[in-house]
Amino acid sequence: MSSPFLTLPVTSITVDAAASQESTELWRHTLGHGGINVLPLPERVVEGIKRLKPRLIRTFLQEYSDIYLDHGRYDWSRLDPYMDALARTGAKVVAAITIKPKVLFPSVNHAIWQPNNVAEWQQLIFQLVKRYSVDRPIVTYWEIGNETDIGESGGSPYLIPDPESYAEFYRMTIQPILEAFPTARVGGPAACWVDNEPLPGLIDYCARTGTQLDFISWHLYNDDPLRHALGVTKARQLLDGFPGKRPEMLITEWSKGFEKVSVEETAFEPRRAAITAASILAMRAAGLDWSFYYHIWDQTFYPDAFRPFFSDSGLKLMLEHWNEVPHRFGLFGVNEEVRPQYFVYQLLGRLDGTRLAAEVDESDFHVLATGNQRSVCTFITSLNPSVSRDRIATIRYANLVAGPKLLTTYRIDAQRRWSTTSLELDPVERRSVYVSSSFRCQVFVPGDSVVLVRLDEAAPPHVG
Repeated sequence: MSSPFLTLPVTSITVDAAASQESTELWRHTLGHGGINVLPLPERVVEGIKRLKPRLIRTFLQEYSDIYLDHGRYDWSRLDPYMDALARTGAKVVAAITIKPKVLFPSVNHAIWQPNNVAEWQQLIFQLVKRYSVDRPIVTYWEIGNETDIGESGGSPYLIPDPESYAEFYRMTIQPILEAFPTARVGGPAACWVDNEPLPGLIDYCARTGTQLDFISWHLYNDDPLRHALGVTKARQLLDGFPGKRPEMLITEWSKGFEKVSVEETAFEPRRAAITAASILAMRAAGLDWSFYYHIWDQTFYPDAFRPFFSDSGLKLMLEHWNEVPHRFGLFGVNEEVRPQYFVYQLLGRLDGTRLAAEVDESDFHVLATGNQRSVCTFITSLNPSVSRDRIATIRYANLVAGPKLLTTYRIDAQRRWSTTSLELDPVERRSVYVSSSFRCQVFVPGDSVVLVRLDEAAPPHVG
């Protein structure tokens, strides 16, 4: 019998090791967490995320942390361990303010955004920022609200779609933030999509009034990498002509699209990793400043913690999303089991140096090459909108420094080639080669997979 690999279509990828371009800055594509319960990240998850070396992590400061008990009475006992666990990953934090204390908001109604005492609200925000940006230097970005265009449907207790109302909420909230921590970066509104109000209205308001706006933020759950890139293009258009320094563009929540079926097996489908990888490459190419994959660790929703500030319909929706038909987006599952998307970020962290010129003759392939003439990394994602096909990739290198190299291939596919204890992806191939200025090699790229091929300078063999 002939090998099934002999009948597969062959795709050509060319990489010019001398055509060095811009820095990739892939660390700008990082992670988010939270909004479900106040449990801190477990130590296994903390250590796993620490290995990825994130610079920023985005989280919710949700009302279930219950930091404001009564007028002038604070309790940090639940939020401190939560924030400390995030800090132990080595990252600074983007914090979305979604607290809604009963003493300032007596009615459970997500459409009520104005506190009954503005001065007291501002004092609460001042103390919150002082604790987590000054006394404990954890938070550097403060995001005002979360999905304020849909309120409880987005897991947060504020519905403020009107841009004028949101602008007032934004202005009154950033004032104490900047008083407590003048170097804070402030922004919002974490809209469900870049076109949704109050995002365009916030940009217009800040441009007209000179109100500080360091970043804008929006969300997207979609399987199409081009849709993620489109959001960046639209954001650039909204910011065109903004006076002074352009605000940063942050997608503070993103992932694949929601599904109506949720079984454990779906969490380990390699297509999820392929969508993640291809979307990151698309957002990077579009010029996004930061993306935050949602999320780090899957969790259980406990309705009693939300009941003091969420309606019955809001509670029902949260129960459905996290207990009945959970999305299983986490890099780690509820029981701390590692998922394929974790290794996407591990491989991205191994892409060294600047971007190199790379071309591919297959539309299903998304490719990024980095490095220099001595060591080259080629990152390949195979993803088709409907059905992805297995292929052989022939990688043709040009302008290498001749000499011995070590060729190593990693692949995220259905085989789960990783250690659940060390959280390391196992190579599918590792061999010594000798290269001239030009060199080629072939690798198997299954449909819906992520592949990294490293060609690293190696010492010559010892003879004698």
